[in-house]
Amino acid sequence: MPKVSLDMPNEILTDLKKHVGDKKKFVSVADAVRTACRKLLDQLDEIDIRNGRGE
Repeated sequence: MPKVSLDMPNEILTDLKKHVGDKKKFVSVADAVRTACRKLLDQLDEIDIRNGRGE
């Protein structure tokens, strides 16, 4: 799996980490970022379809 490096404001990372760990929604920050990217891509696909750009 390719690795991606990015810059992120500390306040976003701090908020994100509140949802990571034992008995929380995500097992790692990487898992949270992957999940957020997948959800964003799904939303963009829906927008494209509504605007006649989808398959």
